[in-house]
Amino acid sequence: MTISPLNSLKNRKKEKKAKISLAERTLVIKEGADLYRKKININHKKTCSCNKNYLNCMSPKEWLKSQIGVWRFYYEARDIRDKNIHPATFPISLSRKIIELFTHEGELVLDPFVGSGTTLVAARDTNRNAIGFDLQTKYIDLCKQRLKEHNLFGASTQIAAQDDARNIPLYLEPETISLIWTSPPYANLLNRRRQNKSRRFRDNEQLGKIEQYSSDPRDLGTMNLDDYSVAMGEIFESFLLLLRPKAHCVINVPDMWWENKRITIHVSLINELRKRGYELRNVIIWDRTNIVNQIGIFGWPSNYITMGVTFEYLLDFWRPEKIRGT
Repeated sequence: MTISPLNSLKNRKKEKKAKISLAERTLVIKEGADLYRKKININHKKTCSCNKNYLNCMSPKEWLKSQIGVWRFYYEARDIRDKNIHPATFPISLSRKIIELFTHEGELVLDPFVGSGTTLVAARDTNRNAIGFDLQTKYIDLCKQRLKEHNLFGASTQIAAQDDARNIPLYLEPETISLIWTSPPYANLLNRRRQNKSRRFRDNEQLGKIEQYSSDPRDLGTMNLDDYSVAMGEIFESFLLLLRPKAHCVINVPDMWWENKRITIHVSLINELRKRGYELRNVIIWDRTNIVNQIGIFGWPSNYITMGVTFEYLLDFWRPEKIRGT
């Protein structure tokens, strides 16, 4: 059977976009793989029967609970809490809450700094499709391991890709993302030796330790705060066209103390993303006091400071319907 030039052209166009088979629900993409830096044909449309104007699949009762601006979560057996595995993790229950609040079943979630893969696990739990990116092989392998160990039956797809967040637009089509949810590196504030000054716990496993993400110069965790803020702004600006209009972007960040000065990471990110075209919608406090152990006395009796480990910020932005300059 002969193939017409027109059909041949159509076939070549189809081949340009990498396809995911229904059997491949958990994928890992690394340099040299067939899907590396190619458009990925992953489902991004809702599969539930909710009204198309609804933000999510929540009941009125669940919505009412979510309006409280201070949230608490608990760890479960599947969570990773060992800082030797990853220096900054969050509970699956937190990720699940964000995903269920801002998406419908079947929609697509992006985590540009996927780390240990908690976003992917929560997305699978809630029947959302998700793709996460990280520079380091060990974290992509960890994502694969976690998804393999707790394999659930479902129709959603989770992808862990080893690549720089700056290259994410190479993988995704415009207006296919319903939620960006991530906990990014905290500038170079983990790249310092711990000086545990607590009067109660002077000698613990964190004393003298440096919890840096990596030494890769592309890693935001190696940058000073000013360079970090600009780099974050550039990265998230490149995601604007990937987001559906009024789709949300939620970033989990703490503030930190550095040489007796408060480093307001959340303020820097709010200002930077506003400059890049995002609209800030909500600031939610993640109250961590129920999951923090062995808090010592810091600053007593003359230098009052709030313990950064006891709370973090969830910065909720969205993409306006009209983007400046388009």
